[in-house]
Amino acid sequence: MQSTALLDEDATHTIEQPSRRSRTILFLEMLVFATLSLLASFVLSYDAILIAQNPDVVLSCSINAVFDCVKVGATPQANVFGFPNAFLGLIAEPVVMTIAVASLAGTRFPRWFMFTANVVYFLGVIFAYWLLFQSTFVIGALCPWCILVTVATTFVFWSMTQWNILEGNLFLPPAAQERALAFVRGGWLTIALMVWLAVVVLIEILHWVFRVI
Repeated sequence: MQSTALLDEDATHTIEQPSRRSRTILFLEMLVFATLSLLASFVLSYDAILIAQNPDVVLSCSINAVFDCVKVGATPQANVFGFPNAFLGLIAEPVVMTIAVASLAGTRFPRWFMFTANVVYFLGVIFAYWLLFQSTFVIGALCPWCILVTVATTFVFWSMTQWNILEGNLFLPPAAQERALAFVRGGWLTIALMVWLAVVVLIEILHWVFRVI
C-alpha cells in the first residue's frame, strides 16, 4: 500500500494518509447509513404530523403491543426540543451525506471541521440511545423506524470515528493517537461495534421476550 506523509495542520508531527480503499469503504458506508437514517427521519416526521392531527391514527408501523409507533410518537420524549425529534435527522443527515459524497470524490476537509462533525454526531448517537432506553423502559413500546435511525447513526458514527482516527483529526496527543491507530488497524474498533450492538440486542430480547430486565 502506497501512502504519503501529510504535515498536520496544527502540529509538527506527521500522519499517514489512509488508502483510497479505506476512504471508499468508510465513506460509502457512511453514505448508505446516513441515507437510511434520512429516509427513516422523513417517515417519522410525516408520522409525527399525522399523530398531531389525530392521536388515534393507525400507522402501518404500529404492529402490536411491542412495536407501536403511535404510542412512542405521542409521548413527550418524541418532542424533546418542542418539535418532533425526527426533524433533527432531516437537518443532520444531509450534512453527513454531503461529507461522504465529497470525500468519495477526493475532498479532504479541515481537521477542525471533521472533529466538530464527530463530536456533534457523537451527541446524536447518545440522544438516539437515550430515546431507545426511554422507549424500552419508560414508554413500554418500540418504534421500528426509530430503531433504524439508532442502528444507522451507530454505523455512521463508527465510520466517521474510524476515518478521523486514521486521518489524525481528533486532536489526540501523539501517544494517544498511536494507540488509537493501533486499535483501529487491529480491527478492535470493529469488534467493539459488534459487541456493542450484540449487547443492545441482548438487552432488548431479555426485556421484551424473557421479561427479566
